[in-house]
Amino acid sequence: MTARPEYPDLLPGFRWQDVDAAGIRIRAAIGGAGPPLLLLHGHPQTHLTWYKVAPELAKRFTVVATDLRGYGDSDKPPGDADHRNYSKRAMAADQVSVMATLGFDRFAVVAHDRGARVAHRMALDHPERINRLVLLDIAPTATMYAETSRAFATRYFWWFFLIQPFDLPERLISADPDFFLDRHISGQTKIADSLDPRVLAEYRRCYRDPATRHAICEDYRAAASIDLEHDDADRDRKIEAPLLVLWGGLGTVGALFDVLETWRPKARHVVGHAIACGHSPQEEAPDALMLALKDFLVDEDDS
Repeated sequence: MTARPEYPDLLPGFRWQDVDAAGIRIRAAIGGAGPPLLLLHGHPQTHLTWYKVAPELAKRFTVVATDLRGYGDSDKPPGDADHRNYSKRAMAADQVSVMATLGFDRFAVVAHDRGARVAHRMALDHPERINRLVLLDIAPTATMYAETSRAFATRYFWWFFLIQPFDLPERLISADPDFFLDRHISGQTKIADSLDPRVLAEYRRCYRDPATRHAICEDYRAAASIDLEHDDADRDRKIEAPLLVLWGGLGTVGALFDVLETWRPKARHVVGHAIACGHSPQEEAPDALMLALKDFLVDEDDS
């Protein structure tokens, strides 16, 4: 097996481990001590998106930052006809299995973008596993599709590009994956110079892998098909765990959706607010994010 990179200078005190999640190998960075906390990244990031906050969180928690199925250095199963391999149900099950393998049957979750969609499904499929849930810069998938406007389709064009049938988006992105990735990140980032060049280089390394790009397209194809079916079947169910929703006040989601109101029908206990940044609070406004997390993430015995 080819050695996978580790970044002790970016995540000091962390160790890296490949975890078998019921036959899917998930790459994880693990650090700290205390109650377990799972961190899930979005597109086009990897677990390194948490490099500004994970070391601080590790002072209170056992932090597990993973690469989602299909992303980073985790396994990338092929797509299938109904995109089930990249349903948020399958991706959530991976992460529950990772935590169980590491000895954690109940844990808190902080999740961004695609990872937040995985976490939403996890909270519905495995409510007994999650004691606290934090979702960053998303409204519910079904809501965002149902309320699509010209402004949303323009700003989030990849929601409609990446879902096109194989292999149209894969082939087009392969012409210049660095350009596509860099334009994607720069378009969503509102705080200048917020991303360490080493982290951007790591995102590029992963995005250059055709299997990663195919998996990402399958992730989005699933979101526009099988995930909507699962959401519709669970339309009357609510997230049981206390939910904190945070979003970038300078970004698209905050501009086009009343984010907190979109989550009120989906959860029994929800609070939240905007942060003065773009799409990625963990990279653009880590201090503000940590302040919001400080009082919300508590030991389970205190919750």
